[in-house]
This record gives sequence, C-alpha cells and structure tokens, in this order.
Amino acid sequence: MEQIAFVTGADRGLGLALAAGLLERGWRVFAGQYLPDWTELRALAQGFAEQLQIVPLDVGSTGSVQAASRTVARSADRVDLLINNAGLWGGYSDLGGKLDYEAIHRVYDVNAVGPLRMVDAFLPLTSRGLKRLAFVSSEAGSIGAAQREGKFDYCMSKAALNMAVKLMFNRLRREGYTFRLYHPGSMRSYMGGRKNLGGDREPEEAAALALPFFVNAREDEDLLVMVDFEGREWPW
Repeated sequence: MEQIAFVTGADRGLGLALAAGLLERGWRVFAGQYLPDWTELRALAQGFAEQLQIVPLDVGSTGSVQAASRTVARSADRVDLLINNAGLWGGYSDLGGKLDYEAIHRVYDVNAVGPLRMVDAFLPLTSRGLKRLAFVSSEAGSIGAAQREGKFDYCMSKAALNMAVKLMFNRLRREGYTFRLYHPGSMRSYMGGRKNLGGDREPEEAAALALPFFVNAREDEDLLVMVDFEGREWPW
C-alpha cells in the first residue's frame, strides 16, 4: 500500500527537499504551496506527475488550511505523515523601541499556530493512516539552551510550537499517534526572504538527514524529544 505525506511550505528550501526525498522513496506527496510564482515545485511536479499534487496553502489562514484538507480528502482517504515545515524568520527585533509587534504576531501565527491549525484540520485524514506528525522546530525554541538576546519573534514562536507539540503529544499519543520534533540546523535556505549563503548545509543535505527521523520508527515512541541533525536531544 502506498504511503501518503503532506508537506507544508514545500515551495522551496527544506520543504521542497523533503517533498523530493519522499517522492524518491516512492511516497505519494501533497505539497503545500504558498508562493505560486516560485517555479521549483512545479518543476518537481513535472517529474513526478503521478505522485505529487500541489495544494495552495497559507498555514497562517484557518480558511486556507481547511480548504487544503478538503482538497486532499477528495483525492486520498488518509495522510500517513504530516510534516509541518512552513515557517517565517521574521525581521530584526530588539528592545529599545525596535520591536515590530505586527511582525511578531505574524511570525507567531505561522510558526506556532500554523502547525496547530494543520493538525486540527487534518485529524480525519491522519487518524486513518500511520498517524505520524512531524514538526520542524529549532534550537531557538529551547528555553534551557537559549543564548540570544533578541530575535523575539522567531525564538518565542518556536518555543510556543514546542509547547503545542507537547500538548498534542499528551492528547494524541494514546490514540496511536507518533511525533517527531526536529531541529535541522543552519541551512542555506530562503526563510529570511533571500538565500542564506552563510548556512552550514544545502536544504537537500538537511532533508537527507531529517527524513530517516521522520519516516522510521523509534524504539520509544512514548518519549517526546527534540532531536537535531546529528541525533542529539535538545533541552526544552
């Protein structure tokens, strides 16, 4: 039986690379598209016409998320793996009158509330499959390891995401759901609007490290941990 995944933020960067990696593994993939003018996802679809379906998606919009769920339900009876990858880096934020509160709300809405919207809207589909929920987080969301003095929008949003995943874990683990919370490390991606050339690895390299963690079973599925690209566990 074919395995089915949904990947948010699949237009470019890590999301696109995760979608490509799943397709190469033989998965059927629904790819959430926020940037219709970005051409890479359409090019990928041309090479995997039978496996890949592009779905318009803004995880910051409840209506868009619900519409995406309806679109998938018309084509598939389940989603085995839901990868919550879509995210915003935000802008410069610091104390001393340099905080853009509107931008902070937008980053929080996408990074923290967006995955919650997705899980809630897709429960009827994920409940019929493998029941695997994966979340791309960051060391920036670790309170115990926090070293920054600013970047309030991104760091606070990822800390809130981690709490949301913990609450979902408490609620859904007993129903057979399994969870993956992942810090991919520094990538040469477009999260900030332009490609970060100072990243440590290309998105394709990051996806190759992430996919085994997302796809394979763990020895102790009752333990929720945030794992990074080297397999290290991060403190909450």
